[in-house]
Amino acid sequence: MTADADRALDRSLTRDHFDHVTRVTTRWSDNDMYGHLNNAVYYELFDSAINAWLITGTGVDALALPELGVVAESGCRFFRELEYPRPLDVAVRVERLGRSSITYALGLFDADDPAIAALGHWVHVYIDRDSRATVPIPPVLRDLLERAVAER
Repeated sequence: MTADADRALDRSLTRDHFDHVTRVTTRWSDNDMYGHLNNAVYYELFDSAINAWLITGTGVDALALPELGVVAESGCRFFRELEYPRPLDVAVRVERLGRSSITYALGLFDADDPAIAALGHWVHVYIDRDSRATVPIPPVLRDLLERAVAER
C-alpha cells in the first residue's frame, strides 16, 4: 500500500474502530501561540487515555504493580487543528499485543465531528520496576487487552 493510500485509510477511521473512547475537555493552557492545541497536548491526552483505560478496566493501581509500562515509541499524524474550548474524544485501540509490549492506535476527535483530527501511535514495553529488565505484560492487564483484541 502506498503512503497516500495509508493516509486515506487513516483519515477514514471513526470512533467505532476503537476499543475505548474517553471524553475530555481542553484547557486554556492547551492552546499555543497560533490559537490551536499544542502538539505536546495530543501526547498528554493519548497517555492519559491509555492509562485511564488500563486502570478503570482492571481496577488495578498501575503504580502498585511490580512491572512498569514505559513508552518505547510514539508518533502522531495530524489531520486537522483542534482548539480551546472544545470537548474532545480520545479513542484507544490495541493494534498489536506481544509478550512484553503493546502497540496502540489512538484517535483524537472533536466531540461534535465524526472526522478524525489526529491518529497517534504508542508502544508500551513492560519492565521490572527494580531490575529494568523486560518482562511479560502483567496478567491482569493482558486479560483486558486480549478481550479488546478478541471483540473485533
